[in-house]
Amino acid sequence: MATMGAKTKAVWYCTSCGNESSKWMGRCPACGEWNTMVEKTLDTGVKRARDTASGSVRKPQRLKDIQSLDEPRVSLGNAEVDRILGGGIVPGSLVLIGGEPGIGKSTLSLQIPLGCPDLKTLYVTGEESVKQVKMRADRLGGDASECLIYSETCIENVLEEAEAVQPQLMIVDSVQTMYIGAVDSTPGSVTQIKEVAATLLRFAKESGVAVILIGHITKDGYIAGPKILEHIVDVVLQFEGENRGSYRILRSIKNRFGSTAELAVFEMTGAGLRAVLNPSELLVPMHEQGLSGTAIAAMLDGTRSFLFEVQALVSSAVYGTAQRSATGYDVRRLNMLLAVLEKRAGFHLSAKDVFLNMAGGLRVTDPACDLAVICAVLSSNFDFAIPSDVCFAGEVGLSGEIRPVGQTDRRINEAARLGFSRIFVSAFSSLEQKTPEGIRIIKVADVPALVKNLFK
Repeated sequence: MATMGAKTKAVWYCTSCGNESSKWMGRCPACGEWNTMVEKTLDTGVKRARDTASGSVRKPQRLKDIQSLDEPRVSLGNAEVDRILGGGIVPGSLVLIGGEPGIGKSTLSLQIPLGCPDLKTLYVTGEESVKQVKMRADRLGGDASECLIYSETCIENVLEEAEAVQPQLMIVDSVQTMYIGAVDSTPGSVTQIKEVAATLLRFAKESGVAVILIGHITKDGYIAGPKILEHIVDVVLQFEGENRGSYRILRSIKNRFGSTAELAVFEMTGAGLRAVLNPSELLVPMHEQGLSGTAIAAMLDGTRSFLFEVQALVSSAVYGTAQRSATGYDVRRLNMLLAVLEKRAGFHLSAKDVFLNMAGGLRVTDPACDLAVICAVLSSNFDFAIPSDVCFAGEVGLSGEIRPVGQTDRRINEAARLGFSRIFVSAFSSLEQKTPEGIRIIKVADVPALVKNLFK
C-alpha cells in the first residue's frame, strides 16, 4: 500500500526539561534555563502501521471479532514479585521499579535471574562494571547460567545486543544512565529519559521481550524524570521504607495486567532481599508487657491484612505551643483526631505534646487505624497499659462516632490467627462470616463508649 511522502519540520526543544518550541529562544519559558534550546528535525510523514508478526497493514477490527486470550505470564522465581505483578510478568511488557538509593532496587533486579536460572536474561548495567555485578551476584548466591551481563549506556547498542541474544527478559539499570545518540542532551535529562523509555517500550512490544526498568526517585519521593515516564510503562512498582532499616515494602502503583491493591514485604539481609510471608509477626510489639502508649491496629493494605503496633507519647508541653509530630502517619489527621478527643470526649490535650510513630517504618493511610491511634494516645495520657491481646479496627468521624471499615471479617480472622482475644470494631459493622474461635468482638458506637469499655 502506498504511503504519503515524507515531510519534515524543524522544532526547538529544551535539553533540560524537554519543552518544545517552534523557534529558537535564549531562555526556556518552561524551566528558565539559558542556552538550552537545540534544533531537531521531525519526520511528519504518515505511514501505515504494520503487524510485527505477519507484516500486514493493521486495520480496525470489530470488538466481537477479537479473540480474548489470557496473556501468558512468565514466573520470575520470586513468589512475592509474581503475586504483585498479577501472577508473573507478561511478555512484551515494560515494568518500572523505583525507590530511594540503597533501598534494594538493583538487589531485587539481580536476584530475579539468580533465582530463576532457566530464564534467559540480559542484565544491562549503566552504573556498574561487569566485575562489580559479579561481586554482588557472588554475595547474593544462586545459579545464573542463563544470565548475560552487559555494561553499556548507549541504548542503540543495547537493542542491537538484545536482538542478537534474543532474551526472555531484559533488565536495564537504570533509565537515568541510558542515552540515545540522536538526542543532543545529557543522560538523565527529561528528553533522554522520555526517548529511552519510548524506545524500550517499542522494542518490548515488537519483540515480545519483557523489560524491567530501574528508575531513581527525587528527594520528594517521586520517580525522577517526566511524569510521562509512568504513563509510558505498563507496570510501576515502588519501594517504600527507610533504607537504614531492614524492612522494605514493594507497592504496586500502576498495573495494566493486574490489580494495584497488592504489596510485598521484604527484609534486607546479607544475602539480599528475603520475602516476609507473615508481616504481622514482625510488626507486633517487641517489648515487655505493661507499657503504656501502645495499641495494635488491624490494617488492610490491598488484599493483605496484617497487624502492627501504633506508638504514642503524650507529655506536658515545655514551650508555649504544643508539638504535634507523626512518623508514618498524616499529621493533619492526627490533629483532627486530637480535636475530636477534646471536643467530643472532653479530654484536654491542647497543652500537651503528642508524638506518634508507626512501628516498622510503615506509611499508613488506612482509616481503620484511627481507633488504634486514639487508644494509644489515651493510653499514654492516662499512663494505662492496654492489654497485649487487644487490637482495634475502626474509623473515627468528626462527631466522635466510630465508623465501620471495609473487609472487617478479614481483619478479625488475622487477629484470631495471631492469638488476640479481643478486637474493637464499629457497632455499625456488618459481619458476614462466623466469628473465629478464641476471639471476642467488641462493638462500640463512639469514643466515650470505647473509653468506658477499654479503660474501666
